[in-house]
Amino acid sequence: MSHADRIRLHGREHYVVPARRRGERRFSIRAGDVVRALGLNGRAPAVCSALKTHQFLEDNHLQLVEAAGPKSGQSTTVTFTYEFVDDEAASSPAEDPWGRLRGSLKDIFAELGGGEAYLRAERSNFYGPESGK
Repeated sequence: MSHADRIRLHGREHYVVPARRRGERRFSIRAGDVVRALGLNGRAPAVCSALKTHQFLEDNHLQLVEAAGPKSGQSTTVTFTYEFVDDEAASSPAEDPWGRLRGSLKDIFAELGGGEAYLRAERSNFYGPESGK
């Protein structure tokens, strides 16, 4: 995997996806944070280039709103601000995997007399019949 691919993957996993989950319309990535996280010391220009490529923007449905920093645009202090160009971030609620599981065992606990009854039965049989506790 090339440095550019690693940088784009890191940007997606650590910035794009979390921002989309939170329902944000805009978010920022500071080049220095990516350099430090990936251990790419001295490669700030590569990080800056990868974070503003057409591929990164298109793959993540982003628009580059602003690149703040020195005129060269190739420094660890450059901060890229992106905006989602699709309606997915605004229209879909944040998907919470734990939230989807909520209530999934409701019917099973009902058959066992409810959650409290189930827990009491499990606790009473914890040590087994031979222990006498």
